This record gives sequence, C-alpha cells and structure tokens, in this order.
Amino acid sequence: MIKLLTAFLVVLLAITQYRLWWGENGLLELRQLQTQVANQEEENQFLSKRNQRLDAEVGDLKGSMDAVEERARFDLGMIGEEETFIWLIGEPPQQFQLSENQENPQ
Repeated sequence: MIKLLTAFLVVLLAITQYRLWWGENGLLELRQLQTQVANQEEENQFLSKRNQRLDAEVGDLKGSMDAVEERARFDLGMIGEEETFIWLIGEPPQQFQLSENQENPQ
C-alpha cells in the first residue's frame, strides 16, 4: 500500500513539475514574455525620445519663422530675396585640396 501511494505521489509530482516548467503559462513561457517585454520597453523608450524631438521641432516651426526659413534653405534649397546663390562645379583649386602626402606647415 505504501509503495502504491509513493508511486502515485511521484507521478503526481512529475505531472505538476511538467506543467510548471513546460506547460501552458509555465516558467519557460514566462521567461520568453519577460524578454519580449524588455525589448518592447527599449523600443518604446527610443520611440518616446523620437517623439520628443519631433514635438520640439513642431514647436519651433509653429513658434518662429527662423526655423521655417532654416528648413526651406536646407531641405528645399531656397534662398532669400537679397541673397545670391553661387554653385561651384568641378574640382576645387589645387591650393584648397588636401593631400595625404602634403606636409603640414608649422
């Protein structure tokens, strides 16, 4: 009778251990979910910082014409009414080119 009870308890223990480690909502699944949560939190932090930068940029664009003018200059290539646009084509003159063999005057 004791051997039968012992065998029953061992089988019961094995079943509960199986469910604890490998069953649905077991420890392995818990670790996977913890890893996913950590990855998602890291991505959320990155996206939150990006959103803060974009909010600051939107605030600048709404608040001052200087920011709008800067965007127009660099992104769209626009120039002001009183300005002259100069575009140099070709290689720069020899005196402005840096050479690896050229010695630095001291």
